[in-house]
Amino acid sequence: MRKVVLDTETTGLDPKKGHRIIEIAAIELEGRKVSKKHFHHYLDPEREVDEEAARVHGFTWDMLKGNFKFADIAASFLAFIEGAEILAHNAPFDIGFINSELEHMGLPPLENPVVDTLALARELHPGKKNGLDALCSRYEIDNSHRTLHGALLDTELLAEVYIAMTRGQESLLIEEEAPAIRPALNPDAARLPLRVLLPDEHELIEHEKQLVAIDKASRGACLWKQMESVA
Repeated sequence: MRKVVLDTETTGLDPKKGHRIIEIAAIELEGRKVSKKHFHHYLDPEREVDEEAARVHGFTWDMLKGNFKFADIAASFLAFIEGAEILAHNAPFDIGFINSELEHMGLPPLENPVVDTLALARELHPGKKNGLDALCSRYEIDNSHRTLHGALLDTELLAEVYIAMTRGQESLLIEEEAPAIRPALNPDAARLPLRVLLPDEHELIEHEKQLVAIDKASRGACLWKQMESVA
């Protein structure tokens, strides 16, 4: 199933109080990579932006007037996410706002499967900060250019975070389509001396880091770690 990373910025915190979306962005993942396929629009919310929200994303209504309204881009947005699994950080917030906008238009709510990456991060890192900035720092993803919240930038960062968080689950998958390539047997192989290259200290440290990351992402299912504990 296609995966699409989604984020929104809004005039406030609660769509039930009339708050609207001012920016919406989505980026498609292609396997384990962030693709160049994205959807992005700034929107005229047709109302004032709360001061607290403006401090977060930097936008006022005056800055947004003249942009498309949500109704203008709804069809193209729904086409972009059609058949995709949606990944969003604090997904109930973003999906709640999108469904509210759809309701204004008399359209049904989204039916896409949704993964809340905030809930996933809390499972992987209980008791720790799991905001986007904290996760970027934890997974060594450069977010130095994120001085304000922005939907497009945040989807790009979240896509990288999601790939890092799930690498233990997917990096060990074997592509069934790729046939195994067997090297030609050397009839004199038995007579050749076997050269053994031992890892240096740096390689051992990096190997252990990778095992720890895989073990966390797979929730303790890393076989190498289990074998080490038995040994």
